[in-house]
Amino acid sequence: MKKIRFGIIGCGAMAREFASAVARWCHFTDMDVQPEIIALANRTLSQHRIQWFTDHFPLIEQVTSDYREVLANDRVDAVYAALPHNMHAEVYCAALKAGKHLLGEKPFGMDLAASQAIQKRIQAHPAVLARCASQLVFFPGVQRILTLLEQGRFGRIIEVDSGFLHSSDLDPNKPINWKRMPAINGDYGPMGDLGAHVAMVPFRAGWEVLDTRAICSNIITERPDAHGHQVPCDTWDNVTLLSTVNDPAHGNRFPWTLRTHRIMPGEMNTWYMNVYGTLASARFSLRHPKQMQILDYTGGDQNWQTVELGFVTPYKTITGTNFEFGALDAILQMIGAFLYELSHGKPLNHTAACPTPQEMHGCHRLFTAALESHRTCQTIVL
Repeated sequence: MKKIRFGIIGCGAMAREFASAVARWCHFTDMDVQPEIIALANRTLSQHRIQWFTDHFPLIEQVTSDYREVLANDRVDAVYAALPHNMHAEVYCAALKAGKHLLGEKPFGMDLAASQAIQKRIQAHPAVLARCASQLVFFPGVQRILTLLEQGRFGRIIEVDSGFLHSSDLDPNKPINWKRMPAINGDYGPMGDLGAHVAMVPFRAGWEVLDTRAICSNIITERPDAHGHQVPCDTWDNVTLLSTVNDPAHGNRFPWTLRTHRIMPGEMNTWYMNVYGTLASARFSLRHPKQMQILDYTGGDQNWQTVELGFVTPYKTITGTNFEFGALDAILQMIGAFLYELSHGKPLNHTAACPTPQEMHGCHRLFTAALESHRTCQTIVL
């Protein structure tokens, strides 16, 4: 079996999730490539942070506070980078220049300028595979929607309603963190963090966003810092976008609503997408990840059918189809998609491909227009 030696840059929560998925690699039944973690880079080398990795992954041979040392390591084939948004352009571009295959966290840059810099570096190094770590597209319900879109099952699209909703920031005493700091997270607020997971699906479907109108809300303007002192929290908590979208396959335009909310009472990591078409419609939400609803219109009664999705994945595993699919399974499928494409030179299929930097760049163009729309109270043409 082919081995791909990884260096991890940034050893926070998502890096541990990545490593845990690597430890589960035997879960795949027909994967012909395997990742090995051999290097770590983190700005602070606290024992409790690093020891978790070295205790569980004995092949690690390099631990450094300077990511450039990992990139200079000839034994490292690829890097997984899980860093704050303001570091994306610097580190991603450096990894590509060093010839390391890159799986980087969304949104692939803090802003449109950063995304453009990364795109330019990708074009200069076509032999290097660069993909985005956005795992929710691998949930069976999302895969089913993408398949229906690829097959043209919806007919002419009437409307799309989608979003990603959280409620944890409803607590005003929740301490501020980097995702609430524009200097580190960027000005997008929840769009760059939550919205990229959702907005990439319309771009993968081949739709063209023509214009957008956005409303941004800063609901809780102060939060405690690490020492308990109240400090400004000058980032958007919730953003709602209404866009006009063109479907080249049918030549029609339709409205697309996207909600990215960190403060939505009662919601807990709720990704959802509802697609309404003239021939069929579909609704899926992580509130009920085992099920989706499909309506096939044949001229008679219009009845929603509830479909039990099961554990149906593009990259086959030992798990039976009657089991439930979860977040950790999505991460494993995402890494599997990256390694499969790296090994075979192409993805398993369009639907099962790892999110691309080009799809993320579409998100950047949309989110930049959304900020301009809120500032001017006007619809912005993309």
